[in-house]
Formats: sequence, structure tokens, C-alpha cells
Amino acid sequence: MKDITNEIIKAQNGDKDSLADLVEKNQGLIWSIVKRFAGRGYETEDIYQIGAMGFVKAIRNFDIEYDVKLSTYAVPYIMGEIKRFLRDDGPIKVSRSLKELHRKILEIQKEYSNKKGKEPSLR
Repeated sequence: MKDITNEIIKAQNGDKDSLADLVEKNQGLIWSIVKRFAGRGYETEDIYQIGAMGFVKAIRNFDIEYDVKLSTYAVPYIMGEIKRFLRDDGPIKVSRSLKELHRKILEIQKEYSNKKGKEPSLR
């Protein structure tokens, strides 16, 4: 435990090797979160990079005085960065309510297609 604490302190003080080592040691954690966001129109490698940025933010803000593991502390940071990217990416900003409405429409279209055996139309 002392080794990880020293490495975190070094990373927080600007040691790039320690920072890179912490990211490398926690790749599994980052990938496990990235997998939750697969199939949303982005390469998983790109989402991984965003997640890694979230992990770096977690390292910078981590307080070793608290009785919590870095990995536990980092999960909300990683998820937050990925969600922010997915929400804010794109040339046109669409409100969350419109995105939710779009998802509902797609669900209803799929349900209709399954029941009727054809795509819905305006006629």
C-alpha cells in the first residue's frame, strides 16, 4: 500500500513516469468502464483515451488521507469524462430531452416493426 501511495504523491507532484505507471496499472479498470459505453458510434480506443483522462483527473484530485482506494475514487471521474464527451460531442448541441425523445421514438418504431413485420410509414 505504501508503494502506491508514494507513486500517487509523485504523480501529483508532476512525475510523468509515475503517472504513466498508475494509468498502465489501472488499464483493466478503465477498460471495464469503457465496455459499458461500447456501440455508441465511437471507437473504443477513443473512449478509452477519454476514460484515461478521467483517471488522470482522479489522481490529481485524490486525497491520500481518506481511507479509500484510488480505483474506487476514480470510477466516477472516468465515467463522468466519458459521459461528458458523449453528451457534448458533435457540431450541433442537442438537449438531453430531445435525445431521450429520440430514444423513445426508436423504441416505438422497433416495437411496431416487430408486431407488424414492417417499418412504420406516414401512409
